[in-house]
Amino acid sequence: MTTPAVDAYRALALQVVCHTVNGCPDRESARARMQTSLDRIARQISGARGFLGRDVRLVVLPEYFLTGYPIGESIPQWKDKAALEPEGAEYERLGRIAADNGVHLAGNAYETDRHFPDLYFQTSFLIDPGGAVVLRYRRLISMFAPTPHDVWDRYLDLYGLDGVFPVAVTPIGRLACVASEEILYPEIARALTLRGAEVLLHSSSEVGSPALTPKDVAKRARAAENMAWLVSANSGGLADSDIPGASSDGMSKIVDHLGYVRVEAGFGESAAACCEIDLAASRRYRQRPGMGNLLSRQRLELFAATYQGSVYPPNTMLQAGESGAPERAHFVTTQRRVIERLTADGII
Repeated sequence: MTTPAVDAYRALALQVVCHTVNGCPDRESARARMQTSLDRIARQISGARGFLGRDVRLVVLPEYFLTGYPIGESIPQWKDKAALEPEGAEYERLGRIAADNGVHLAGNAYETDRHFPDLYFQTSFLIDPGGAVVLRYRRLISMFAPTPHDVWDRYLDLYGLDGVFPVAVTPIGRLACVASEEILYPEIARALTLRGAEVLLHSSSEVGSPALTPKDVAKRARAAENMAWLVSANSGGLADSDIPGASSDGMSKIVDHLGYVRVEAGFGESAAACCEIDLAASRRYRQRPGMGNLLSRQRLELFAATYQGSVYPPNTMLQAGESGAPERAHFVTTQRRVIERLTADGII
């Protein structure tokens, strides 16, 4: 049965503690910890919907909520320990959680890809209420993780540009994902919006602060400039990690199409960042002529020549047409070369 479309519903940016797998001695213990985390998250989603109301139809989880991020592990080590298989047990369980609660469920995880057996990608996903993964977005800009841009030519051949910037058409709107730090790069949100996105799902694990951080400014800016809703879920702290637990905590929020924060969580685990997504209002606004209709006023030809150039080079992980796992130092070495070139060219 097809779920009828709605133009208003409640969304939840669920702020949960990330129980990291860095201290797990092997793959089996890491997978067991992930399953324990999934058990807890299943209860939290069910409990939150019971408290907040059954009209909660979208739940967004934080960045790498099942694993944390690598601290000292090589790319092969982290791939073996923490990267999910696209058809693996963890996705199967997430599908059941979405189906059991009748929600669209979004989150972010490290993930393998059979076409690039030496690498993993950081992947934002969307699962529908039937339990099927309907969107996979691989993070494009990362400091210390492989990205599609690092194997760009082959990735484009395999997935095409629509696979790089996917937008899911769902009964609760046209949804797209932006991963973590990428909120600071306006081009990504704009590319998704120009492909139809009207709700941006932002899984993050970032510094929590009483001050207005760069990422928090960017959330408001991306929503306003794209006239899109933004649901941003941050971690509710880190556990089982050498990093102090509150280093990544708080500020999950929902921002409307005008850039106003509708609701925001404090610190710790929380279901407080929940409010109505009024698609009817944002769709009316997008149809209204005037200075505020920023999308309709875009003049992309002005910027085409500038964006044809290259700053950070593509394909740095392709070797004779195949991908290879580099040492972690690869990322900083490549960035240093870029900075040297930008300096020589008088750009910085």
